[in-house]
Amino acid sequence: MTPKQRFLSALNGSLPDRMPVTTHHLMPSFLEKYHNGMTNNEFFGRFGLDPILWVNAHKPDEAKGAVYDPSHVPGYLEPRRTVCEQWRVVCEPLPHERYATMRYTFVTPERNLTTVLQSNEHTSWVSERLIKTKSDIDIIAKYATAPLCDVDEVNRQADEFGERGLVRGTVACFDVYGQPGCWQDASVLFGIEQLIMETYDDPEWVHAFLQVLHARKETFLASTKGARFDIMELGGGDASTTVISPSIFDEFVAPYDTRLIATAHAAGQRIVYHTCGGMMPILENIADMHTDAMETFTPAAMGGDTDLLEAKRRIGDRVCMIGGFDQFHFFTGCTPETTRQAVRDCFTTAGEGGRYILCPSDHFFDAEPELLEAFADEARKCVY
Repeated sequence: MTPKQRFLSALNGSLPDRMPVTTHHLMPSFLEKYHNGMTNNEFFGRFGLDPILWVNAHKPDEAKGAVYDPSHVPGYLEPRRTVCEQWRVVCEPLPHERYATMRYTFVTPERNLTTVLQSNEHTSWVSERLIKTKSDIDIIAKYATAPLCDVDEVNRQADEFGERGLVRGTVACFDVYGQPGCWQDASVLFGIEQLIMETYDDPEWVHAFLQVLHARKETFLASTKGARFDIMELGGGDASTTVISPSIFDEFVAPYDTRLIATAHAAGQRIVYHTCGGMMPILENIADMHTDAMETFTPAAMGGDTDLLEAKRRIGDRVCMIGGFDQFHFFTGCTPETTRQAVRDCFTTAGEGGRYILCPSDHFFDAEPELLEAFADEARKCVY
């Protein structure tokens, strides 16, 4: 099989020739530190993994007056930003003794909204939340642009990639910094602790907030019809059960993302639901959303709760499972034989009957080359 055929077999529930093996995001700092800045494709070729091409191609809704932001230079995995006369983004560097710090001001006719991001060589994070008063969501609902999918650009990249691997996209996140899922986007914009409290104190407002974010994402997903993604990511870690309860998931997460999955399916797209963290109490809840695949199945030794064998028993005949590998303990500080055994354990517990793609539980910042070689080589020996 080609890598693409192998991935699609796992996603569609048929049996591939062997267990697909890949990784999630390859972080630029990792590629620079360990591999002299090689490209993603060079990395996949170097280690013999099944490649993934991430494509985030947005375009403005010209019928609503949107254009590309002329001042925006897209960052890591970031699509081109869309703006309009009533929704502009101004970026301003702020002094900080340790971290690169940027203030983003969303300029609207009524009032401006601001957020601050900080970054180090590995990642970025929010240090000032965008939503500071509850009426701020009304500003977003009234003025924010909703990007469309640039179908032609997606298909151009898919044609160029060919059979080399999986073409993967992301449901549109909020401008500057966001997450694919509605709840997760809200968590970034408002703060997860405050958002959890408001589910008890003012649930009507939380639902109104989620509906604003849902509408923007639904517009994007409806526009993906004809785009040759193999799968698109929805969700995020703030909906894991190491962060929120199953009851909050059922009331504030599942209803909105279930509707997005239905919209994606109507547009001909598959969805993988990403839940880094705890998953075991809500495995069936996520599968009931009719997602095509689930990730990351983070092991307990990494802060998750996954029993891979139990997860396979409960939902393995309903969705493709992606992940389950402990990259923290088996990509550094152990022998190649130990890494090989960890790979074999994943295959024997989750690989039966297919519907499984071996992958680290999310991205990583450190990995010893000889352990990556053992990881990939042992996976290629896991044949059906």
